[in-house]
Amino acid sequence: MCAKLLDKIEIPVDRYELRLSGSGGQGMIFASVVLSEAIGGTGEKKVVQSQSYGPEARGGASKADVVISANEIFYPKAMKLDFLLAMTQEAVDKYYPDLKDDGMLVVDTALVTEIPTDNYYGIPCTYLAREEAGHAMVANIVALGAICAATGLASMEALTKAVLNRAPKGTEDKNRKALEIGYRELMKLKTEKEAAK
Repeated sequence: MCAKLLDKIEIPVDRYELRLSGSGGQGMIFASVVLSEAIGGTGEKKVVQSQSYGPEARGGASKADVVISANEIFYPKAMKLDFLLAMTQEAVDKYYPDLKDDGMLVVDTALVTEIPTDNYYGIPCTYLAREEAGHAMVANIVALGAICAATGLASMEALTKAVLNRAPKGTEDKNRKALEIGYRELMKLKTEKEAAK
């Protein structure tokens, strides 16, 4: 019954919905909280973050949603995604159907091999985190840099500040580098896409 009611809800045109998805332990919830703080820090937009718990915390597909609007947000869950980050194959398979036809998909090509569309950005977040930033654990931060480049919803300055405010002490350089890697790689893909038009 809930699903039928949601189908009848008109989504406000100024509403923008993102989902960060992967497997439990990849830091999607952390990343979504940081992203929310970076976007909402200016006070120009209203931002709501929500997440799933349960069996996902033990390794299954997990998700965290970020909803952005210029107006009050009366329903905090994503209804039809404008943007989807998928860090695993299971996340792509499970959440891609929720993406709008003109929505943006970013996948971690280190872990995702089957992508249901040609319209996506793929960067090997996990590989780059391990090989360039020094640890696979910051793959979520590489992904945040990519989201920043892909959407422009937050400045790199705001995102860096939000990451460093929440990251464990002593990991500042690693996290800053991971952000820069993700931003660089996605901007490179955007430039190539534009040149190919």
